[in-house]
Amino acid sequence: MKKKTILMAVALFLASQGIKAQVVEDEGYDDENEITVTDNQGDEEVIEFPEAMAFELDSLLNHYMSKAYLTEDNDCRMKDVNPVFEKEVYIERLKRIPSVIELPYNDVVQKFIDRYSGRLRHSVSYMLGASNFYMPIFEEALETYGLPLELKYLPVIESALNPTAVSRVGATGLWQFMLTTGKQYGLNVNSLVDERRDPLKSSYAAAHYLSDLYKIYGDWSLVIAAYNCGPDNINKAIHRAKGVKDYWQIYPYLPKETRGYVPAFIAANYIMNYYCEHNICPMVTRLPAKTDTVMINKNLHLEQVAAVCNIDIEQLRALNPSYRRDIVPGLTALSPLRLPQTEVGRFIDREDSVYNHRADELFTRRALVAVNDDTPSYTSSKRSSKKSSKKSRRSSGGKTVTIRQGQTLSEIAKKNHTTVAKLKRLNGIKGTNIRAGKKLRVR
Repeated sequence: MKKKTILMAVALFLASQGIKAQVVEDEGYDDENEITVTDNQGDEEVIEFPEAMAFELDSLLNHYMSKAYLTEDNDCRMKDVNPVFEKEVYIERLKRIPSVIELPYNDVVQKFIDRYSGRLRHSVSYMLGASNFYMPIFEEALETYGLPLELKYLPVIESALNPTAVSRVGATGLWQFMLTTGKQYGLNVNSLVDERRDPLKSSYAAAHYLSDLYKIYGDWSLVIAAYNCGPDNINKAIHRAKGVKDYWQIYPYLPKETRGYVPAFIAANYIMNYYCEHNICPMVTRLPAKTDTVMINKNLHLEQVAAVCNIDIEQLRALNPSYRRDIVPGLTALSPLRLPQTEVGRFIDREDSVYNHRADELFTRRALVAVNDDTPSYTSSKRSSKKSSKKSRRSSGGKTVTIRQGQTLSEIAKKNHTTVAKLKRLNGIKGTNIRAGKKLRVR
């Protein structure tokens, strides 16, 4: 009851200022991973959120770059209150965003704006801070392929700008490449390297992929949808919509998550441009020191570099995210090692020492092994020997003898310390007739 009273008081105050408002909303009526919207016919529809919209802020802040260079802005004086405006305000703001891509407004888009400005407002604060690291990379890659720069917000909904994000189906990195698509666009993935996690290489691969998708559809909303669910699903939806190539017309025929994907993209563009209007404070950022790259032609472990050059191992991992097991496979191919610019000279001066440091301990894979060709000898107790002997006889089918001319079952039984009855049972003999040259099992 106390919480409701506070909420009402805040709402009344802001209403007096000509604005409808709410405190960061509880949104208890919506599932964590989906929202419910009502269509023009009054029917309710459940739409899934993109997976990144369910990431916890703690997991985003756990990355080295975040821990080292992002902090809360203690000087921000904006109250943690989310103003909610009339829909005409949202429409006008979306119109003002400089964009080649269509950014229309509807109730679905509004739901996603509400989620970003409400429950996810602290994640938005993180992403605004992290964007200082990543947006210049995204913009450079998009510009290289002549693509609309507003596509730089795709990683906001793909990974929440978490470079180590891995989806439930295995999509990885800022741009959430699947394994096959990543390899198709030149991203190397093996046991030691995953270039989907490399911000620079994955951004250029994503720009290339988006460029190819635009050649197919010629419509950016369809391109964005295809980036999420694949061209096959888009083609099927177009077919079911009688050939109409419009995202909002094929909408009912799309996968659940893709129905929310374009609205989420529009909402991401909105919130990354109008965060101040929703009292969201960006995290304070201190850009990392300048970096440089050295090429490695031998296998190298990041722990070797960290120890000899006195560099934080977490910083090395953050600067070289594609190396899955901290190993730079220089023997496989000439491989880049990104270092703080101030440490490049030290690495070059100590290169031999770096390679030699704990090499035998860190690299235990053998290139050459000798096969033990000694003749095995066994010693065992009589009991175990008897057991082994019995087992051996059983596995080999027991002892056999060849019947000689004129021999009888009685003679064979006596000679082999057994009985006629056992011989008959072992060999399936009903009478007493046996034939010379045949083999008999005697044990």
